[in-house]
Amino acid sequence: MTSEQYLLLREKFPHLLNHQSVEENGSLVEIDNFSVAIKQLIILCGDDPKRDGLQETPFRVLKAFLESTEGYREDPKLHLEKTFDIQHKGLILIKDIDFYSLCEHHFSPFFGVAHVGYIPKEKITGLSKVGRLVEGYAKRFQVQERLTTQIAQAIEEVLDPEGTIVLVEAKHMCMCSRGIKKANTVTTTSSIRGIYENRPDLRAEFYSLIKN
Repeated sequence: MTSEQYLLLREKFPHLLNHQSVEENGSLVEIDNFSVAIKQLIILCGDDPKRDGLQETPFRVLKAFLESTEGYREDPKLHLEKTFDIQHKGLILIKDIDFYSLCEHHFSPFFGVAHVGYIPKEKITGLSKVGRLVEGYAKRFQVQERLTTQIAQAIEEVLDPEGTIVLVEAKHMCMCSRGIKKANTVTTTSSIRGIYENRPDLRAEFYSLIKN
C-alpha cells in the first residue's frame, strides 16, 4: 500500500495502532499481510492483481471491511443510557430501521429493516438512539438471529420496559446470489420479551402497525 493509504487508515481507524500492531518501515505488518492475502485470492479466482483495475483493490477491500465492522469498536447498549422522564404507558414503535451487515459464514452482505417496539415502565430513550443501537450490532460479523436477540436484550437490560418486541426482515446475498440462488427470499426473525410473551393482542397491535 502507498504511504497515503496508510495515513488514511491511521486517521480513520486509529484502533489499528493498538498495542498488538507491529510497525515496520512505517507500515503495519497486519495490513501488509492482508494485502498479500487479497492479491493471492485474486490470483486464485483467475485474475491478475497487477492489472490497472485491481491494483488498489486490497486497500479498498480492507477499508470496506473496517467500515462494515465498526460496531466492534463500541458498546451499542450505551446509546440507550440517555433517558427521559416522560410518562408514557403505551407502545413506542420505531419501524423500518435500515441496516446493513455481513454474514459471518461467508462475509456476504445481508440487509433489510428492523422494527423495534417497547412499552416503557419508567424510562424512555431518544428515537434516534434505537437506530444507533441497531446499527451498532449490525456492523459486525453477524447472523440475523443473533442480531435480533441482541437488540431486544439491550432494550430489556437498559430500559427495563414492561415488554419488548423486535422483528427483523432481511435479504441475504449468500442465499440470493449464490448457493440456492433464490433472489426474492426474505428472512424474518423476532424476539419477544416481557408482557408480549403472554399478550397476543399486544403482538397483533405491533404487527398491524408495522404492516401499515
